Amino acid sequence: MNNFIKISKISLVLVYLVILAGSLVRMTGSGMGCPDWPKCFGYYIPPSEESELLFKANHDYKTNQMIILNSEKLYTAKVDFRSSEKINLNDWDLYEKHNYVTYDPVHTWIEFINRLIGAVAGVFTLLMLLLSLKYWKENKNITLITLLVVLGMGFQAWLGKLVVDSNLAPYKITVHMLMALVIVALIIYLIYYSRKKDDYINDRKIKYLIIISIILSLIQVITGTQVREFIDIQYELSLNKELWLKSPDLYFYFHRTFSLSVFFINVYLFYYAFKKSYNLKTISLICFVILLEILLGIIMYYGDFPIFSQPLHLFLATILFGCQFYWSLFFIIKHK
Repeated sequence: MNNFIKISKISLVLVYLVILAGSLVRMTGSGMGCPDWPKCFGYYIPPSEESELLFKANHDYKTNQMIILNSEKLYTAKVDFRSSEKINLNDWDLYEKHNYVTYDPVHTWIEFINRLIGAVAGVFTLLMLLLSLKYWKENKNITLITLLVVLGMGFQAWLGKLVVDSNLAPYKITVHMLMALVIVALIIYLIYYSRKKDDYINDRKIKYLIIISIILSLIQVITGTQVREFIDIQYELSLNKELWLKSPDLYFYFHRTFSLSVFFINVYLFYYAFKKSYNLKTISLICFVILLEILLGIIMYYGDFPIFSQPLHLFLATILFGCQFYWSLFFIIKHK
């Protein structure tokens, strides 16, 4: 089981790296750096300069490889063929899933690296599944939940395609984020459950308080994505960061105020765990992350969104969720 736990931990780290890379994609506006999926402009390795996407005479094109025509439209190759001296549009299909026709090497490679990390994470979850098969007779739950992780990764990849095809529809980005948290929870569960170490604590009060705190954190994540979407709109309207929160919407005020409920319930959980002499390591980390989150929120508001503050804010929120979920398992899971 040790190998399974090691691979599971690596998978968890990789999933978190995907989340971090995804937040960097969002911060830099690189979500459409690759206009298609799973390839990038029809290539497994994306072009490094725009000239590679211009029509070339006597050039071998592969099916679905793209060209930018007149800086206005994307065309994809219908089949493998060799071009003649002049372009023949009968060899090409107009790409109509969206009308985004821009090439920026920085955005393209940021998005490509995000997808690459996701693919590596997918490989490790498949390896998790293969290792879990050894324990089918001993504990079917491990194999079945690992299968859910693999299916979740596949579903997440499909959601990524929908996000790209929709030209970054906001609600699809939110669902994409929540699915990532589901995968994190499943892997954490597998790591905890596979240890065969009975750390169960029979305390119904703290169990329900932790569950409430997780729900509150999820509400914060969801409203936070709405605030982020508002900021993205303001970014498109003006590059002046001082104007972004000049007239914030209701989601901003709710997100800012609601953070206090997350903070206070976890401070109480720390006090309760201290009074009961429970291990304070995880709840101490949870409270520390919440303080960092609040501090970052203040810095973003009063410091006009310093570079990397937004992706770090989101990343810490996912770390917080992971820590809360892990801690809850001590009060929920009882090994047989």
